[in-house]
Amino acid sequence: MTKPLIFITAGDPLGIGPEITVKALRSAQVRRACRPVVLGELDSLFRAGFSEKLAPLLALDACEPLPTEARPCAEAGRVSFQAVKLGVKLALQCKGRLVTAPISKQSWTLAGVPFTGHTELLRSLCKSEGLMAFTSGLLCCGLVTEHFALKDVSSVLTKKRITTAARLLYRMLREKGIRQPRIGVCALNPHAGDNGKFGTEEKRVIAPAIQELKQEKIVLEGPLPSDSAWQAHVHGKYDGLLCMYHDQALSPLKMAAREPIIHVTAGLPLVRTSPTHGTAFDIAGRGQADPSGMIAAILWAAKQ
Repeated sequence: MTKPLIFITAGDPLGIGPEITVKALRSAQVRRACRPVVLGELDSLFRAGFSEKLAPLLALDACEPLPTEARPCAEAGRVSFQAVKLGVKLALQCKGRLVTAPISKQSWTLAGVPFTGHTELLRSLCKSEGLMAFTSGLLCCGLVTEHFALKDVSSVLTKKRITTAARLLYRMLREKGIRQPRIGVCALNPHAGDNGKFGTEEKRVIAPAIQELKQEKIVLEGPLPSDSAWQAHVHGKYDGLLCMYHDQALSPLKMAAREPIIHVTAGLPLVRTSPTHGTAFDIAGRGQADPSGMIAAILWAAKQ
């Protein structure tokens, strides 16, 4: 059986991306699971111990010298952005999968990149909706809204956003092998709004979205107070949770997870995963980075 082809972008060259990429490639599990191809800045990868015996390398050269200290930098942002663009193109052309090491959103901004992160870029390049989802063992959650200030979440929370995200989460769970996924839908406000005392988004937006989805035979419950929803999910009542905003998903998940957390962009015409941590500039270049998230992301992509 032919092993799947996986394109791995090494992330920001000044962060821990090159290090965790190299460490993951040294994993016997990774070597058995896939045929990796690495895309990234040449010098940073070789400083991290990369060898062409580990995988083919498509090198992207920096046009300007990179700083010696690990920090956000326009040139590092440009190189990491170009690597992701090329990785998407090749994955689509070759029917491969894509695994991305962490980029610096600040570096992308300094480089003039008009996207706030991987997910927004992937949606644009793939011309399709993409759900920001996270999984760890039996835990799984998807986001209705992503990189918004908390004060803006209510204004961007719409019925269409909720139904689109729920359908993509349902499809992702089905693709994981769950025949009839059970999804818990988190409320936005404390105590699910308490009949309008703490907010009306549950009645005005979330509940109507749930009713529409139930007509499509999708099994959902909600709007649920998010603390109760997470407790029920951890104990197996739900196969996945639909969360209204970023930290409603990530904070409980990072507390509850007992295995590495994998970031999945569901709903694209390609498989894309990544670890959930950032560039960790504070430990970059010290050999201290933990590659377990990167290894898990590669193995998950290889199984799809």
